[in-house]
Amino acid sequence: MSAVADSRSVTSIADDLGVEVVIAGPVRRVVSLVPSLTEAVAVTCPGILVAVTDWCTHPADLDVERVRGTKNPNVRRIVELAPDLVLCNQEENRRIDVERLRAAGISVWVTRIETVPEAIASLTRLFALALGTAVPQWLSAAESAWAPPPPTQRTNAVIPIWRDPWMVVGRDTFTGDLARRLGLNLVHADRPGRYPRLTAGELTEGVELAILPDEPYVFTETDGPDAFPGIPFVLVEGRALTWYGPSLATARAVLTDRINRVC
Repeated sequence: MSAVADSRSVTSIADDLGVEVVIAGPVRRVVSLVPSLTEAVAVTCPGILVAVTDWCTHPADLDVERVRGTKNPNVRRIVELAPDLVLCNQEENRRIDVERLRAAGISVWVTRIETVPEAIASLTRLFALALGTAVPQWLSAAESAWAPPPPTQRTNAVIPIWRDPWMVVGRDTFTGDLARRLGLNLVHADRPGRYPRLTAGELTEGVELAILPDEPYVFTETDGPDAFPGIPFVLVEGRALTWYGPSLATARAVLTDRINRVC
């Protein structure tokens, strides 16, 4: 071990899954395999990201090495980069990749986020404990933005995430929790699975409003009338609906405005 390494404090902290992660601080080199976390870290701790996935689109000017996707990261290259910490998410990343990185001696911090309160708590722990920095102002703004109770009047809605086959947001999902807080009742949330697959006929049953994001499937103006004839639809930025980074601070106002335009 080098003299530089000797001078760094080493701690063991449990991540969101309760796994003890050994972290040598201060953390100077981070690889993020989660787009939301990439933006969160880039905005809050400029300069510590050394690699991210091909899907990490924000901030738009982020200029670091790409290590393929969330489901097929280049584990060998990540190990070569010798990061102090790799950031993953239970839903977005594969367990096998986490295990391979840990087997190679890399510290991996895994988040688990299915609700807005979990997002606030998880990100607070990430910055305060894993990265050793102050809780960012945008996270406090996000907590305040989502604190008010949801509207009392609820709209039966569907949020597709894919077409051919149709897949929609279901139960126990972060997006589903956002939808509830926006006053939306996801009509397919009682079906088996977190992202149920539906036929075209099942898709529109009981639906009063369709929310069409631009990721992971890029829904456009033509998808609304085609798939939801006679049903109001709203095109939204997927980042506002599914990401739990800095966009959380403005997402409620943005999404509410879009929904109110057609409801």
